[in-house]
Amino acid sequence: MTTVPSRRRPTIDDVAEAAGVSRGTVSRVLNGGRWVSQDAKAAVDAAIRKTGYRVNPHARSLATNRTGSVAFLLTEDHQLLFEDPNFSMLLTGAAQALAERQLSLVLIMAGSAAEQERALAYIEAGHVDGVLLVSAHSGQRLISDIVDSKVPAIACGIPLGFQKRLGYVAADDLEGAREMVAHLRSLGRERIATVAGPADTPGGVTRLEGYRLELGEAFDERLVRHGDYGRASGEAAMRELLAADPTIDAVFVANDRMAAGAIDALHAAGKRVPEDVAVGGFDDSSIALGTEPALTTMRQPFERISAEMVRLLLQVIEGERPAAITLPTELVVRDSA
Repeated sequence: MTTVPSRRRPTIDDVAEAAGVSRGTVSRVLNGGRWVSQDAKAAVDAAIRKTGYRVNPHARSLATNRTGSVAFLLTEDHQLLFEDPNFSMLLTGAAQALAERQLSLVLIMAGSAAEQERALAYIEAGHVDGVLLVSAHSGQRLISDIVDSKVPAIACGIPLGFQKRLGYVAADDLEGAREMVAHLRSLGRERIATVAGPADTPGGVTRLEGYRLELGEAFDERLVRHGDYGRASGEAAMRELLAADPTIDAVFVANDRMAAGAIDALHAAGKRVPEDVAVGGFDDSSIALGTEPALTTMRQPFERISAEMVRLLLQVIEGERPAAITLPTELVVRDSA
């Protein structure tokens, strides 16, 4: 019986030869592409496809003392991953950005104190190379524990109280809120209320501040309510606002889910949107297209936020100082305002 010789597994040297570059250049591309020109990177990527080269994760882990994986740490209750489209967009974007670098994403849900303790123990045990920290609340011990542990980490949104110790990528909540309120005023609306997010979250704090700054002397504390970013809380807050001041003719709501709830409350009260009360949201999630009428909102660049979080985290893993990036939002005008 004859045996068919197995095809030799392509090596990094094969990739270097096919790309016309050095072995070191291939290695740098495989480890994140630092100090590599775009032309060289394109040549290496093409050579990898041509040769069918695959990284040996076990060998790379032994050589670099790294796991080749990054934690996506969501400090919210489990159901919010499915109820809030923002989190799924961030998760998808981060997974894609890591996959492009042949790295894996580990999802860790840690809404309760006990879950956060287990998450910290897992992270500190060295099972991941770094952490993408999502939806952290000020006052959570987990943030300070991660910072103190020296594990590389990047936050999504401004890490309140830790801005100088933890890198982050954030949408420009302040200017986004100001632009939405300015848009509502440009429609001739004068009694503009707001449903702000939780006061222990960066969006809750900063979007409320943008609302206050844009209104200036017209700011009225009686027209402010807070929600928990859920649809039901937006509906309840809108009912309270209408009871406090039936002359409200516009409302800026700090996220699309609460804005959908506010529209529910307005319809229940017999108010027309936008004829009687104009409604503006924040996020431009899939929810914005499902309201009746469709929601005017501020678009967050979720895909870019995810990509930048991964890029900054890999820099920290490589030993660079943490950096912070603020990305612009975009007004998307639909029928609600």
